[in-house]
Amino acid sequence: MSELPLPPATRTLGHSGIAVSPIAWGMWRLAENGRTAGDAARLVHAALDAGITFLDTADIYGFDGAGGFGDAEALLGEVLAAEPGLRGQMVLATKGGILPPLPYDQSADYLRKAINDSLTRLKVDHVDLWQIHRPDILAHPQEVARVLDDAVASGKVRSLGVSNFTGAQTAALNHFLDRKLVSTQPEISPLRITCFENGELDQAMMLGLTPMAWSPLGGGLLTAPESARDKAVAAALDTVAQAQGVSRTVAAYSWLMAHPAGIIPIIGSQNAGRIAEGAAALSVRWTRQDWYAVLVAARGVPLP
Repeated sequence: MSELPLPPATRTLGHSGIAVSPIAWGMWRLAENGRTAGDAARLVHAALDAGITFLDTADIYGFDGAGGFGDAEALLGEVLAAEPGLRGQMVLATKGGILPPLPYDQSADYLRKAINDSLTRLKVDHVDLWQIHRPDILAHPQEVARVLDDAVASGKVRSLGVSNFTGAQTAALNHFLDRKLVSTQPEISPLRITCFENGELDQAMMLGLTPMAWSPLGGGLLTAPESARDKAVAAALDTVAQAQGVSRTVAAYSWLMAHPAGIIPIIGSQNAGRIAEGAAALSVRWTRQDWYAVLVAARGVPLP
């Protein structure tokens, strides 16, 4: 049976011309557990040494419900200040637009401040990708677009993306932008397959957006499946994982990467070994039969 193509060694981030690794590392929990700048530096090096050059953070990472807003960015900023040469080895992405304890705010003044504050915490003069973290229902996309276009024109941001947007919200913002979106970041995993059937990935391919998958392991449920559905999906992944000598985690990443939209899974682990392990997903081969077996297990019913 014919095999699906392996992912390329690098992908282009949308139409930006920016080359990124086909798998990313995310820093949602970077600032937890008392990590020092030295600890964070070891994780950054683990990713880069494994060829994972696409690093994704956000201004709200580190917020625990009471404090810590910006802590993950600030910790990465300490790493970059101590080793300035690292900045040129990575494609740096961050997100903003959430104002704790949970109003979403994409008013012009707040967006400008959010972008500037992120640059200050990261101790950089620009980021390669800036993403709106979640959509603000009260913000007109034309006003949001003006601020984002200005950020690109000023050199503070090289490219633009969205996270957790519906297809219609993505299309509306993209319509008003001079510098069109290059990425979208929904939740996608073998346990979260909505994007495969609701048109989001089809829109991404149509608009030339690179999908970045957050929580590609289903919030950890793939490593410790609980329900019958979770276990069925894990078993379908294990069929390929065991045949090719990789972990279920690696198989899950590679399953996403086999999709023609060029999905980039974001590794959420803050363990150096697990970050490095993710790179093995580039060599896992899928047949259509094996790929669809995972999808059918996730759907819980046969394909029509």
